[in-house]
Amino acid sequence: MSAEQVQRTVNQLNKDIASLEKKMADLVKKEADKTKKIGATQKSITKNTSASTLRTKNLQIEGYQKDVSKILTDKADINKKIADKRKKLSDATLKLQKIETTQAKSLAKQQDKVFGTYEKQILDLTKQVTEQSAITTSSENIFNSDGAEDFDVFLSHAAEDKESFCDEFSNILQETYGLKVWYDSISIKWGDSIRAEIDKGLKKSKFGVVILSRNYIKKYWTNYELEALFQIESNGGKIILPVWHDITKKEIQEFSPALAGKLAMNTGIMTPNEIAEKLNELFQSSQEE
Repeated sequence: MSAEQVQRTVNQLNKDIASLEKKMADLVKKEADKTKKIGATQKSITKNTSASTLRTKNLQIEGYQKDVSKILTDKADINKKIADKRKKLSDATLKLQKIETTQAKSLAKQQDKVFGTYEKQILDLTKQVTEQSAITTSSENIFNSDGAEDFDVFLSHAAEDKESFCDEFSNILQETYGLKVWYDSISIKWGDSIRAEIDKGLKKSKFGVVILSRNYIKKYWTNYELEALFQIESNGGKIILPVWHDITKKEIQEFSPALAGKLAMNTGIMTPNEIAEKLNELFQSSQEE
């Protein structure tokens, strides 16, 4: 069972307990009312009460007592149900904590494995960066001594997110705003070296748009691209522009505190068109500078 399913169970149990406790409060009120009526009826019986009236009042008291007995039975039943729900809630809460702990450990292991597998490539890229021409304070791309850029935007993303966002976003940038986009589907041809083409795109792009998703943080190539973008940015190069796609701030903080601290666009509240418009505004502003 997933964490989401267990969380739904916890939420439902809390609702059930709240409902049962409300029923219990109603029964307590009814019990007090019946008990009060029994006392009032008993007080109304005096030595002058006639035999017929006495029988009537005794019947009333007996009826009230039966009501109280039924209420006590219902209270016992609800108490039993509440105790059962609370036991289930305790078990579900403990299970949820264990699942979340396991997921956190699993994610940490995955990240360690990813960073371990591409550490050499990142070191190679770092060396390549440091050996290029000196960085100036202008907007020149740090990999090109002549400042030439073949692409306006490098789109770093996971393949699983193409259909839900990336394909449409890339098309809008190109067709609506005329931006030159490095996008693996169009930039890497059959037989090309994947790493060489990615390096070329990283070197010759003005901006790096990172589509952060749960798929993204698990991938080798996306992490390779991200590390390279961080390296370039740390040397005064292109700006990393994060876009959150079907991911929470907590997940991003666990993956990269540095990225969590950056102002980001969010596909949960913005359309591809709106995000593309913001990017084009930023690009046009950089051109004017």
